[in-house]
Amino acid sequence: MTMIDTHIHLDGEEFKEDLPEVVARAREAGVSKVFLPAINLDSIDTIKSVCTQFPGFAYPMVGLHPEDVKADYEDVLKQMRLHLDETKYCIAVGEVGLDFYWSREFEKEQLAAFEEQVKWSVETRLPLMIHCRKAQNELVHILRKYQEELPGGVFHCFTGNEKEAAELLSFDNFVLGIGGVLTFKKANLPETLKTVPLERIVLETDAPYMAPVPMRGKRNESAFLVHIVAKIAEVYGETAQEIADQTNKNVKRIFGFN
Repeated sequence: MTMIDTHIHLDGEEFKEDLPEVVARAREAGVSKVFLPAINLDSIDTIKSVCTQFPGFAYPMVGLHPEDVKADYEDVLKQMRLHLDETKYCIAVGEVGLDFYWSREFEKEQLAAFEEQVKWSVETRLPLMIHCRKAQNELVHILRKYQEELPGGVFHCFTGNEKEAAELLSFDNFVLGIGGVLTFKKANLPETLKTVPLERIVLETDAPYMAPVPMRGKRNESAFLVHIVAKIAEVYGETAQEIADQTNKNVKRIFGFN
């Protein structure tokens, strides 16, 4: 069984001491590829470093995370766009989106930065890796403007209800990124997923965050994807192998390879 982790911050400080071991454990568990999102300018270099170290396994995405959007966002985006155009094997625009969970201090800037990066996706035909927290109405409003032109993408770390899932999946060629939250005791996500076709989800860990049960409280890593697959298999009444196969097909459809 092979699996693809579509969202992991493998370039983070949390993995600095034992990165080769983390990758070895992931491969042993059946993870064939991992996708690394940029969150700011500095992270582009750290991501490139990891992807160079593990070619054919780790792949880069370029984007400005909403929580990293500040007053200077226009300058940052200009520099990021250069990186996006230069990184020939960049597979997506991400991690981009809106996050009003903690603060709306830079709300206008976040909205403008997100829309600009949505345009990048339209221009480059690279899919979007979208982060959305407490901002779905605003996010959907921007995406609707470009609905006919968008190549597709992932709504990363989806944890919403049936209505929110249906609204996001009204965008063709977009899928929901499903991770550790699915395994949490109080999560409503298993019920929501029963209304979502298996063709519309991909796997992710968001490591080092959001470790699944029974690994909660530990640093998350791609090897733990097996626990997420097991829970998805339970929800859909399929085997783990069938879940892995279908989500790999979904990745191929969205990102252009498997």
